[in-house]
Amino acid sequence: MQKFKTALFGTGFVGRVHLEGIRRLGYVELYAIGEPQIEKANQLAAEFGVQHTEADYHRILEDPAVDAVHICTPNALHFPMAKDALLAGKHVICEKPLATSIVQAQELVAIAKEKKLRNCTSHNLRFYPMVQHMRRMVESGDLGDIRVLQGTYSQDWLFYDTDWNWRLDSKFNGRSRCLADIGSHWCDMAEHITGQRITSVCADMATFHKTRKQPKGPIETFAGKTLAPEDYVETAIDTEDMGAVVFRMGNGARGAYTASQVNAGCKNRLQMEIYGSKCGVMWNQERPDELWIGNRNTNNQIIIKDPSLLKPEARPYADLPGGHSEGYDDTFKQIFRRFYQSIADPTAAPDYPQFADGLRQLTILEAEIESNAKHGWVDVPPFQA
Repeated sequence: MQKFKTALFGTGFVGRVHLEGIRRLGYVELYAIGEPQIEKANQLAAEFGVQHTEADYHRILEDPAVDAVHICTPNALHFPMAKDALLAGKHVICEKPLATSIVQAQELVAIAKEKKLRNCTSHNLRFYPMVQHMRRMVESGDLGDIRVLQGTYSQDWLFYDTDWNWRLDSKFNGRSRCLADIGSHWCDMAEHITGQRITSVCADMATFHKTRKQPKGPIETFAGKTLAPEDYVETAIDTEDMGAVVFRMGNGARGAYTASQVNAGCKNRLQMEIYGSKCGVMWNQERPDELWIGNRNTNNQIIIKDPSLLKPEARPYADLPGGHSEGYDDTFKQIFRRFYQSIADPTAAPDYPQFADGLRQLTILEAEIESNAKHGWVDVPPFQA
């Protein structure tokens, strides 16, 4: 396998997850870290043996040794960094959302196509083995005609008004928080598994904490409730805590999902339920190795991840034998593996979500925002690959 040198922009939670996934590949070297707070970059570089750090990411893009870039910064920086990387001739993996507007995402898709560069929007949650098994069950007709989709992506990390994170501020995050941050994962998975497209939506968004207690200094995400009044500033919130969406799909199926960041006890409960004319399936990210299969005329089943028992097309997404769990971090390894293999083989069809898929989710999101404002149904424009 060809060796690659890659750069990481951003040193937060997901940046470290990317770093771990890169390291597991073996044939990709994390060559440079770009981070305005250079002390954070230096600390991470020392921990993982990275050669170069820069406060100004442009200096990294000027280095001809860099083959690819991972963008793991706050959302508002995704577009300028991805654009600069593409124009510098680098292949790009960008965290979702790809940008903060459809126009920005369209520009990135066009540049990547013009430059003939590999591009990936990191909708990594597609890459759980049991999610791929569901997809192949649909493809092989096991579920019959798809009729109903329903589910949730529920979290509780912003449950209290003392919980604070940069995503709460639309200047860094964009107009939508909950539907953009986690609702996009749910919609991407629904379309990926079924092969169908969401054609219209009716959405309702709510902000329960109209103001939050923003710490005056940096703190750990969950430490806010220990602050005294002199430690925080009351800050108005202009992004949603939850959203509920009813939708229609192109094949006539109907669906509904909720996304919430204030559901007590739910850590990352992405639950996907798909019901067809033959049977139904249900998968929960908090129990990733299990898949429930619902039947009308016989007992329901719970099957456990075992590569030897997965659909043949789903087996390459599982590296460990049955009984050994594969979780969130493994999904990054799977998507990165396919991304770098596609760089090594320019003729290979990309087996991962591209910038066009990131644009797709922004298109759905814009329709959801418009629907919430209008209190009515809004059509979603067709998918443009």
